[in-house]
Amino acid sequence: MSLRTDVPQMVVLHDLNFIHYPKDLERKWSVYLNERTKKFAQKAKRVVTVSEFSKEDIVQQLGVSSQKVDNVYNGVNESYGPISYERKLSVREKISGGAPYFLFVGSAYPRKNLQRLIPAFDLFKIKTGSDAKLVVVGKKFTGYKEVNAAIDSMKFKNDLIFTGMLDANVLHEVIAAALALTYVSYFEGFGIPLLEAFKCDVPVITSNVTSMPEVAGNAALFVDPFSVDSIANALMKVNQNEGLREELILKGRARASHFSWDKTAEKLWQSIEKMIR
Repeated sequence: MSLRTDVPQMVVLHDLNFIHYPKDLERKWSVYLNERTKKFAQKAKRVVTVSEFSKEDIVQQLGVSSQKVDNVYNGVNESYGPISYERKLSVREKISGGAPYFLFVGSAYPRKNLQRLIPAFDLFKIKTGSDAKLVVVGKKFTGYKEVNAAIDSMKFKNDLIFTGMLDANVLHEVIAAALALTYVSYFEGFGIPLLEAFKCDVPVITSNVTSMPEVAGNAALFVDPFSVDSIANALMKVNQNEGLREELILKGRARASHFSWDKTAEKLWQSIEKMIR
């Protein structure tokens, strides 16, 4: 946004991960965001973000009044939903050779925590002997040493599957066919994959930090994202306990109903009107 105009402006800040974990980004982006974001937020007539967690963080870190920051939750693709058992089997055959799989959706940025999810999955395999796979959807970044080291140290490398980026329709079915979503980032402003899994009747394992408890409510199994053992234990619970999976599915279905892009659009428009007034 422009710092030189008096025309009213609104800025949308999804999160401030670059302040809390500056080394997780390329240096040029970390420097730029840390230099400019505070100026943008203070110059803006209104600031929009995507969770109460991020709103409080913006107020504290950037020195702006809470009165000019609006929380506008993200929505979820309404076309997402559960698929038939037969379709699940077909998708699993294509993705994992027919085996059940835990699913990760996102990039391999350090805060997405693949460097701990991967050894946790390996530990789960060692302890259970399960035939489950770990499917990773998203762009594979080769520059993160911790992720590469985690892969190199795996005993069950053959059970780790990278799909790369997927078309939205394909992604929908890959999510819907998963045994569970494993979304164990250590920093998120929101976390749309949580809602996508809820919509698809897929159990969710997620982190107990930042915005994820706020978004997931009571509909997820929470873990300490900094503990490999905590993540591995959650994988074991979900894999072994069908009753728990059913409970999480029902709670996730109810939780997803609280979010929609129509609600997002309505609240964003209300923020625009506040800015104009």
